[in-house]
Amino acid sequence: MFTKWIKSAGLVAGLIFVSSAAMADQIGDVENGAKVFKKCSGCHQVGQGAKNRVGPHLNGIFGRKAATVSEDFKYSKGLRRAGADGLVWSLDKLDAYLENPKALVTGTRMSFRGLKDEQDRRDVLAYLRQFSDNPANIPEAQPTQVPPEVELPPEILAIVGDPDYGEYLASECTTCHQRSGADEGIPSITHWPVEDFVIAMHAYKRKIRPHPVMQMMAGRLSDEEIAALAAYFKDLEG
Repeated sequence: MFTKWIKSAGLVAGLIFVSSAAMADQIGDVENGAKVFKKCSGCHQVGQGAKNRVGPHLNGIFGRKAATVSEDFKYSKGLRRAGADGLVWSLDKLDAYLENPKALVTGTRMSFRGLKDEQDRRDVLAYLRQFSDNPANIPEAQPTQVPPEVELPPEILAIVGDPDYGEYLASECTTCHQRSGADEGIPSITHWPVEDFVIAMHAYKRKIRPHPVMQMMAGRLSDEEIAALAAYFKDLEG
C-alpha cells in the first residue's frame, strides 16, 4: 500500500525519528489532511489542549502502542487486546486502520467506516504526523477542536445525572445501541464522556443533527433525563 513510496524515501527504518515537518511532507498534503480530519474531529482531538473525548486524543499517535494513551481511558476489549499483542501505531498500521478499522482490530468500538481514498489517508496521516515528534514534544500548533454543535448554558452542563434513573430510561436506547459497546452498523454510545453525550442529545433535540428518530426521542427528554442517560452510559460495563 505505502511500501513503494516509503522505501523510495528511505523512511522505513527511521520512521519515527525524522523531524515532524519533513515526515509530513513525505507522506501527503498537510493542508488537505486538516480538511479530511474534520471527519474524525467529532470523536478525536489533536493539537494544543487536545483531550480524550469519545475517542482518545491523537497527539503523539505515531510510534505509540495501541490502547495506551492513558490508564483511565476506556478502550474496547479488542483494542486493548491488540495493544497487548504488540500493535504499535506505525505509518502502515495507521493507514490500514483508517482504511477499515474493523479489519485491523476485531471488536473495536470505532464506528467510522474508513477512508477508502488512499490520497485522503496519506493527507490526514501527514496532518497527524505534525503532532507526533520524537520524543513526543507536541509542537505549538493551533487547536483543531471544532466548536460544539450546541452552546449550552453552564447550568445544563452542570446537571449531575442519576445513573439508576438513566438505566430505567435506557431501554429505548438499547433497542438499537448495544450495551456492550459493540457496533454493528449503529454507533456505540457506551463510555461516551458525559458532556459529549449531553451536547449530542441537545443537538438532536434542536434538530441540528438530522436523524428523525433521534430528533423525536431527544425531543421527549428533559434536561435531567438527558443527564441521567449520560451518567448511565458513561460507566456502563458491557
